Parts: sequence; C-alpha cells; structure tokens
Amino acid sequence: MSVPIARTVDELKRTVAEWRSKGESIAVVPTMGALHAGHLSLVQAALDTADRVIVTLFVNPKQFNSAADLAAYPRTEKEDAAKLTPLGAHLLYCPDGEEMYPAGFATTVSVSGVSEGLCGAYRPGHFDGVATVVAKLLMQTDADFAFFGEKDFQQLQVVRRLVADLDIPVAIIGCPTVREEDGLAMSSRNLRLSASERAIAPILARQLFQAADRIVAGEPIAQCLNRARSCILEQGFQSVEYLELCDEYKLIPLVKADQPARILSAVWLGGIRLIDNVIVTKTETSK
Repeated sequence: MSVPIARTVDELKRTVAEWRSKGESIAVVPTMGALHAGHLSLVQAALDTADRVIVTLFVNPKQFNSAADLAAYPRTEKEDAAKLTPLGAHLLYCPDGEEMYPAGFATTVSVSGVSEGLCGAYRPGHFDGVATVVAKLLMQTDADFAFFGEKDFQQLQVVRRLVADLDIPVAIIGCPTVREEDGLAMSSRNLRLSASERAIAPILARQLFQAADRIVAGEPIAQCLNRARSCILEQGFQSVEYLELCDEYKLIPLVKADQPARILSAVWLGGIRLIDNVIVTKTETSK
C-alpha cells in the first residue's frame, strides 16, 4: 500500500490527533521533494526514533531568490511517494502554495546572527523563507522530533536558533551528509548537472576535505583556504561565492582552529549552485 498523502492542514491535523490519542510520538522530515538517498537516510533515522513519521514535500517559493530557479526545481511527487512506501513512512504531507500561504498571509519569521554571512550574504531573504516555512511545518505537524541533513549546515543552525528562541517543543536532530561514491554531497540540484559538470562536481568535496586535513596538520588557515579556492576554479567551476572556516555553532569566521569548526562553501558550476561543508577536527597545533 502506498504512503498516505495529506494535502491540507485539516487532513494533517486529523491524522496527528488520532496518533496523539494513542500516545504515539511523531517525527517530521521536511523536504522539497526530488528525494534521494540523503533524504531517505533522514526518514530512516526518524523511523528509528519515533512511532510515526511525516515527510513533508513543499517547494517553498519564499526561500528562492530567482523565479527561474524556482521554476526549474524538480517536482517528482509520484516518484517520491514510491521511494517512501517501502521504508514505511506513515504520511506524506504535500500542501500547495495556497494552503501554506493563503490570501492575506502577512507574517515572516526572521532569525538574525547565524543567518548572516555565508549563504545569507548571497541569498537575501532566503533564510527568512526557510524560517517561516519550517516554523509553520513544525507547528502543523506537532512533531516531537525534526530531522535535517548537515549538508545545509547554516540552515540547520538557523532552525536550531528558531526553535530555541520561540520555545517550540521539538528536538532538532542533524544527520551527517550523505555522499555519492565519488564524494559529491547528495542534492536534488545535482540532477540538473550535465554529464561533464557532474564529473567535475566532486572536486568541491575533495578540496574541502584536503583543506581540513591541512589545517589539522597545522598549515596556515588562509593558505589552505586560498589553495582550495584556486584549485576549485582551475578545475572548471565558474565561481566560488565563499569558502570559509567558521565556528561550528555561531558560524563566525575563524582565524584559528582552536574550537569546533567547519569549512563551508558555495560554488557555481554550469549555472547550478552547489554547497557543502566538512568538519575540521579541533587541534592545538592549528594556526
């Protein structure tokens, strides 16, 4: 039997109320569809944690900076439902734009601090759109747990800040980035890469991991990051928006790797924006 689908808030809430009447716990995995193995790993983690799992599928217009990017985003509801069914997800929530943002909708949720810099600097309003839709989804689903991938690490930190500041009673659980065999971080946007671009794309992850290793080994941070930027551009990427070493929690740029940190990057390849990040292990010898 296929995974049940709810398309309205009322349908969703009726199902949630039934589960709650039985004392069941609920987890949610928010997505924009075009599900891949990374998404499915979040669903599996949710199934391992809660009695009931809701996967949401909503291509959120408020987090896109480009109408063309929004129009080009893959929409594969039928295929997504087919992928969820064998896992045993309990509900697929697929609201449309009018259901999520009805006439007269006038509220925006904005998170400062962790939303600034990195993607926030290049995609104005993006994280306001993310925070607004995530706040709605968390309240609509009444979830006890919400699962997000670490590939969108700044987004994860924005959601954590949102939940803490607004006292939303849900545990935010970040799950490690799932990668292709060649190291490329899984993303729905990868589907839009040409064959030649797809062959180049794994270089991003390779350079980030190499830069992290060099920093841990004690090489100067600026030198490691500049080398990674140069190598990425030399291999055929159009541009590097940012490639920075940041504090793990506040996402503030660092000049020393003397605390938990990550290298985060956004690049352009063939008109497609790719993001990735890797952990830099704390070391006393880093400079």
